[in-house]
Amino acid sequence: MARPIVHDQHVQQRLLAVTAELVDREGPARVTLRDVAAAADTSTTAIYSLFGGKAQLLTAAVDHGFRSFGESQREAATGGLLELGRAYRVWALEHPALYRLMFGGALAAYIDCSPTPEVASDSMLPLVEAVTAAQAAGRLRTDDPAVVAMAIWGQVHGLVALELAQMNHPATDWSGIYEAALESVARAWAP
Repeated sequence: MARPIVHDQHVQQRLLAVTAELVDREGPARVTLRDVAAAADTSTTAIYSLFGGKAQLLTAAVDHGFRSFGESQREAATGGLLELGRAYRVWALEHPALYRLMFGGALAAYIDCSPTPEVASDSMLPLVEAVTAAQAAGRLRTDDPAVVAMAIWGQVHGLVALELAQMNHPATDWSGIYEAALESVARAWAP
């Protein structure tokens, strides 16, 4: 009798990591399940067993990115808005393939694949909570917290996307630019 194949959490995590890397490098249309399985040193059976198919694997990879990002935001939340902003950039620079997979839009053009709405929303909750806390403390204008959070997110997201795309001279001081932008955002929303 053949021994059953066990596809554990370690295999699942490897598959999620290599999926983001392969899709980032090759694009979603060119990446096959065989490519992903080979890169993760497992079989396509593991992918079907753990995820179901390519669309489900891609969705799981995007959700994994949002969960990881959200965890980093929750860890930084005690430091307030500036620390959340810094943590945003750090996470993106440490996980560039996941970041591009989450926000690049390439998947939606290829296959019906988008993050699970609750997972994506949950990852941004620390920002909304920090905005609300700063408003309650009188450090931010009392505009709609969701609007303020989205405006702040747009600022940091844009700069991080430019940095990851290497949209300037190689000696560009992205860290300095990012800090200046964070200070500018804080001043813009001050009461």
